[in-house]
Amino acid sequence: MNKEIAIKATYFSIVGNIFLVIIKLLAGIFGNSHALISDAIESSGDIISSFFVFLGIRYSNKPADKKHPYGHGKAEPLVTFSVVLFLVAAATVIAYGSIVSLGLEHKTPSYWTLFIIIPIIIWKEISFQFVMKKAKETNSSSLKADAWHHRSDAITSTAAFIGISIALIMGKGWEHADDWASLFAAGFIYYNSYLILMPAVGEVMEESTFDDISKSIIEVAMSVEGVMGAEKCLISKYGMKYHSQLDIIVNSLLSVEKGHQIGHSVKELIYKQMPEIEHVTIHTEPSKTN
Repeated sequence: MNKEIAIKATYFSIVGNIFLVIIKLLAGIFGNSHALISDAIESSGDIISSFFVFLGIRYSNKPADKKHPYGHGKAEPLVTFSVVLFLVAAATVIAYGSIVSLGLEHKTPSYWTLFIIIPIIIWKEISFQFVMKKAKETNSSSLKADAWHHRSDAITSTAAFIGISIALIMGKGWEHADDWASLFAAGFIYYNSYLILMPAVGEVMEESTFDDISKSIIEVAMSVEGVMGAEKCLISKYGMKYHSQLDIIVNSLLSVEKGHQIGHSVKELIYKQMPEIEHVTIHTEPSKTN
């Protein structure tokens, strides 16, 4: 189910960005706006990165096999790295183009380009909210990165709006406000790239950031009859799902079979109450005192 939701969200991103690239590019060329042309370049990178997210989601949801006993979920943060790479590349192209343009003379942007930008900003923010909602529903890190592409696009479009407005209001001598807006947008994209990259790095490095999930697992385990304690709950994220290792304490006088049954009951209850958990390993420890 999560896979289908995430894939539909990537379709939404790809189709939406194709239309926006066409609109921004035409408006930038005919409206003399370097900021809009830069914005179109950034959106074209979004199309490619969304396609990578689409492929990554499909691959990361492949079932476990002999070579990948824990599944293919770790492909998700790798896809996020590629998304960040496209973001950085787009920002670099925008920054370079803006710096070059600052040394050249060009016409003041046309006023009508502002009426193109306003609905674009609104649409990109709506897109961000929609894709981020789906990313949280599916627990997809690559889809979250894709959502931030929409937010970055909204920011670059806002910067273009401000730059064009300044150039139009201030008149002759302020034509380069458009270029400065593009340069600011590039800097913001670099910053967003860093924010997107760090959680993906943490996921690959098995950074412990799932205290809330660990607490919930322990609470579920403690509700099972025969469990005297639960500790050392380790969590790893694999794509849209989590794997967990949990130590439970049972009465030392119980038979091995009974201890195993209790562990099995804990595992089944965790699967039932926490569908985001794909795999649980239960280690049964005897109590020190009875």
